[in-house]
Amino acid sequence: MNADNKTYARYAEKRAKKSPVLQNCARAFTVGGIICCAGHALRVLWSAAGLSEDDSGMMASVTLILVAVLLTGFGKFDEIAKFAGAGTLVPITGFANAVASTAIEARSEGLVTGVGAKLFTVAGPVIVYGVSAGAIYGAVYFVLTKLF
Repeated sequence: MNADNKTYARYAEKRAKKSPVLQNCARAFTVGGIICCAGHALRVLWSAAGLSEDDSGMMASVTLILVAVLLTGFGKFDEIAKFAGAGTLVPITGFANAVASTAIEARSEGLVTGVGAKLFTVAGPVIVYGVSAGAIYGAVYFVLTKLF
């Protein structure tokens, strides 16, 4: 880092607004917890409707995805995310928002060259690295269980 960059870094650091870390963590924890509790409540409701344990879990996930996509489409998910920060990134709702917002942005370019081509530009790497990490961890777990 040269002298100009160091000078600018000190200048920017002096003028940057300090982040309220504890408040941000509390908001993320609270909103993320609310989303998880809503997911559990949906699972209980779907079970009460007569679905099996596996099916009620799947329907709770589908319902959370639907709600997240609708909130994204109406522009409300961003408002919630601005307040809650990482709390909205509870995996299923954050993933749904990433896919839906990319599709909304690309809709003017058409269904194939816009939405179809760019749908997974944000979520695609998450899928690739998630599956890769799962495969690696699974292989390591398999080897360790055979050794010990």
